[in-house]
Amino acid sequence: MSAVSMTKKRKFVADGIFYAEVNEFFSRELGEDGYAGVEVRVTPMRTEVIIRATRTQNVLGEKGRRIRELTSLVQKRFKFAEGTVELYAEKVNNRGLCASAQCESLRYKLLGGLAVRRACYGILRFVMESGAKGCEVIVSGKIRGARAKAMKFMDGYMLTTGQPVAEYVDKAVRHVLLRQGVLGLKVKILLDWDPSGKQGPKTPFPDKVAAWLSNRLPNPAEQCSAIPRAVASVAAPASDSMAGWRGGPRRC
Repeated sequence: MSAVSMTKKRKFVADGIFYAEVNEFFSRELGEDGYAGVEVRVTPMRTEVIIRATRTQNVLGEKGRRIRELTSLVQKRFKFAEGTVELYAEKVNNRGLCASAQCESLRYKLLGGLAVRRACYGILRFVMESGAKGCEVIVSGKIRGARAKAMKFMDGYMLTTGQPVAEYVDKAVRHVLLRQGVLGLKVKILLDWDPSGKQGPKTPFPDKVAAWLSNRLPNPAEQCSAIPRAVASVAAPASDSMAGWRGGPRRC
């Protein structure tokens, strides 16, 4: 990532490779600390790498020792000049709405020997209690027995197609190496609409329709008083009016 003249195409490819490699490195190094993603900001003076995690104190280390070690590793690997790359740790606001954090939690639950169903239902319950509109957990591999299969656990509402998927659905994929083989974990969380943008996207759902009544319409009480009353009421037929119809009234 040194300052070398290159075409736009090569620059986009180099930025993508840098992001993918840094993300893979942090996911392996900081998985136990609730790693939830990374963001790269390039400024004229330096390159800022923001690490999102649930336990930022473990990422920083004692007196900032661990974050300095990570900074040195990134600087030497990508040949940054001295002082041109900075690493920061950002705490995740609500880890229940972060798919990466929940996927890592599920991974360590399975490594600890917890049953698949119990671990997945625990993730579903925690995500839905955190305010999500829906959640989906898929575990595939040799779960029980020699034949591989996939188990899907769902709760709430989930979107699968369209532009709202890119805005509302948070996805994460992890792999856990067990004794019987490798299991694939996939967690999808459907966020709710939040006008403030803290717990979810600011863009409302496209299929959500809000009906607003006009102020010109009168109140229901006024509408009832405006209906004219009937001048003549229709009288109910007498019981003996049917006496001459087909041999008199029917008796039960």
